[in-house]
Amino acid sequence: MNITTLISAKEISNRVSELGQDISNDYQGPVILISVLKGSICFMADLLRSIDSDVTIEFISISSYKGAMKGNISLHDNSIEDIQGKHVILVEDIVDSGRTLSFLIELLSKKNPKSIDVCTLLDKPARREVEIPLSYIGFEIDDYFVVGYGLDVNQKYRNLPYIGYIEQ
Repeated sequence: MNITTLISAKEISNRVSELGQDISNDYQGPVILISVLKGSICFMADLLRSIDSDVTIEFISISSYKGAMKGNISLHDNSIEDIQGKHVILVEDIVDSGRTLSFLIELLSKKNPKSIDVCTLLDKPARREVEIPLSYIGFEIDDYFVVGYGLDVNQKYRNLPYIGYIEQ
């Protein structure tokens, strides 16, 4: 499988630092980051270290992919602690169709947070089926199937320090 670099490790590092500073500037008080597993784990770890304000973290496991194909939305874990009256930022690796994120926002809204924002490393607007307001965007990309920096295909390539696309 040929993988071509789309976004270098240095570009990712610089942009994640900028996003962390933006969040620090926007939230003077406490904020809860909720990482959408597994793809956002690298992004979440680096983003967390880039935020200067009071932050706690939670994780949720949800998926809409099986291998390289889009599938049904499946919630694997919803052990999110009390978020009522608190600021929440969903941390996503990539926003594609918007279906998964829409489902998740609806689910978390039932817990009455003060606000829900979305921070995504990658935005792929060409694939959008559901419009989702994205507060923080790392990079907007074309319609590539991407891997690396936490993103995978069949659980492979998450460990790449850059983001690449698979050549067909």
